[in-house]
Amino acid sequence: MTTEIAPTPQTSASTLIPLTDFFDSPTRIGAVISPDGSRYAFLAPWHNRLNVWIQDLDSDAEPHCVTADDNRSVSRFRWTDDPRWLLYQQDSNGDENWHVYRVDLDDPAAPAVDLTPFPGARTMSLEKSQVTPGAMTLLLNARNAAEFDLYELDVASGELTVLAETTEPGGSWVQGRDGDLLWNGITADGDWQLSRRDAETGDLALLTSVPGIDHPMGVTPMQITPDGTGMWMESLRGTDLPRLVRLDLTTGEETEVDSHPTLSLDSTRRAVTETSSPLILDRATGDLLGVRYLGERQVIHALDPRFADILANLEKLSDGDVGELSSDTSGEKWIVSFVHDRDPGATWLYDHATGASRLLFRPFPHLDPSALSPMRPVTIPARDGLDLPSYLTLPSDIPAPEDIQSTVDLDERLPLVVLVHGGPWYRDAWNYSPIVQLLANRGYAVLQVNFRGSIGYGKAHMQAAIGEFAGKMHDDLIDSVDWAVDHGYVDRERVAIFGGSYGGYAALVGAAFTPDVFAAAIDYVGISNLANLIRTQPVFVRPAFVNTWFRYIGDPDDPKGAAEVDARSPINRVDDIRNPLLVAQGANDVRVVREESDLIVEALREREVEVEYLVFDDEGHGFVNPENSIAFYRASERFLARHLGGRQEDGPQS
Repeated sequence: MTTEIAPTPQTSASTLIPLTDFFDSPTRIGAVISPDGSRYAFLAPWHNRLNVWIQDLDSDAEPHCVTADDNRSVSRFRWTDDPRWLLYQQDSNGDENWHVYRVDLDDPAAPAVDLTPFPGARTMSLEKSQVTPGAMTLLLNARNAAEFDLYELDVASGELTVLAETTEPGGSWVQGRDGDLLWNGITADGDWQLSRRDAETGDLALLTSVPGIDHPMGVTPMQITPDGTGMWMESLRGTDLPRLVRLDLTTGEETEVDSHPTLSLDSTRRAVTETSSPLILDRATGDLLGVRYLGERQVIHALDPRFADILANLEKLSDGDVGELSSDTSGEKWIVSFVHDRDPGATWLYDHATGASRLLFRPFPHLDPSALSPMRPVTIPARDGLDLPSYLTLPSDIPAPEDIQSTVDLDERLPLVVLVHGGPWYRDAWNYSPIVQLLANRGYAVLQVNFRGSIGYGKAHMQAAIGEFAGKMHDDLIDSVDWAVDHGYVDRERVAIFGGSYGGYAALVGAAFTPDVFAAAIDYVGISNLANLIRTQPVFVRPAFVNTWFRYIGDPDDPKGAAEVDARSPINRVDDIRNPLLVAQGANDVRVVREESDLIVEALREREVEVEYLVFDDEGHGFVNPENSIAFYRASERFLARHLGGRQEDGPQS
């Protein structure tokens, strides 16, 4: 039997914002200017799904929709050099088998053409060809599910040509500007190696080898320089923080290009063009204009004097951080969207030739930034002295001190939700999060902790997580709860843990390993059985396990590793779970399969522990369709109100 907690008076002062205002589709988002600067493409709803639209920049003509997917929102698109063609990628109900589709902008009524119509296959790394005008390169595993071959795609004709077959899993080909090929592969010991293939003999000449322990998810960025003789890439040789270097593709020599004394390169923010690169490149020439770094906020180093002027003018448009950025090929017209904790995605057009600028749109015009809660950076010490960069968000009506690290004396302490990021090789950053804002509006304090293992804080911070799943990684979360309690912000008896993917695993660890700390837990596509997770991953990602799951936890097929994996799996501590749990799962998830959630729910129901289970048949690893997101977060709102005492739209109890 669990206790339901009534809301406290403190949580009722601010205006209740409808949940749909946070989780319904944006009116527009993801704008990218065309190469000629005459129009821009963006995502907007069509039949309650995000689709690609086109808007002229120099006329009053209405925008028109150029894709027609009424099943699942489009999330990735890109212009081609020919203004007639636009490409987008789409999977099937979250299965992550991405196909490439072509849209004819001269005939918007024509149906999109699937250019990679291979059942069960997926495309990755869709890039402009380094060699052939009007062509793209892509990686595709149509021949063998474990191996991604390099293809050239003629956009106009749709013809696919194999440039190189992959003969071993775990690696991929990269096209050089002179037509040569580079092999990016992983050794049995986990080192990432880049080699150049001799065009005549096919032999590989090693250029560089990078320790996999420093780069568990691979090396990013890897960008061929415009002259074709080098590659810009991240390097951690002899340093804790990454530097941007130029690798000579003949000699293998590294030369530093840029670095920051205290911040890491920012490879976390993904755009609709499917890039997470910290590099800002000239659209016409490929020259390096700037480099993004990320700490509490973003810092951009402008490496080109003209771009420095452009950046200075762009940054005057908002007090947010420069987000998605695109220009026409002349480099005169720019479209920029801003990362912000309370005014997300405000998108502007800037003309460098005239200095003129104008707001194109706000994706969520119904949201009043002044009614939302600021996301405040805090640094929390772990029990072993490791600094944990974190973010604390309080309800907007709570008078937070100027120094958020100070101790406060609130009239009534707040319920707390510890919101755990996925990965774990990822990080939380300063930005707009609809779930954070919903929770703060409902009266909760929200704490996001970049626990050990998170990226972006140097290799020592990341490697401190080796062997620490359900150990020190979880201790970091407990230490953060203690910090929030000791500093007067929250009520120790009203703490919940909530996360997705690895964060869902952390929520289950919280419920099973430390049930006295968390009154309730929400697991969103989370891991209950680490051995099962490892064994059910797509075959093509398994070679990289040497640097991720095997290094950080253990190999379940090795006796010693199996014991570690089992000891750190919540399913094996299910008898210790006694507090309420909410579980949400996508039926088509290929990263954390449905079995992970079925197992934990079945075991808890057998013990008559309170568990609510939501399964969405048309979703995968994370929910895309707005009605599913709304249903999940509505259930979460009610669940937390029932067990922590926050507010909800239809009253204090459900």
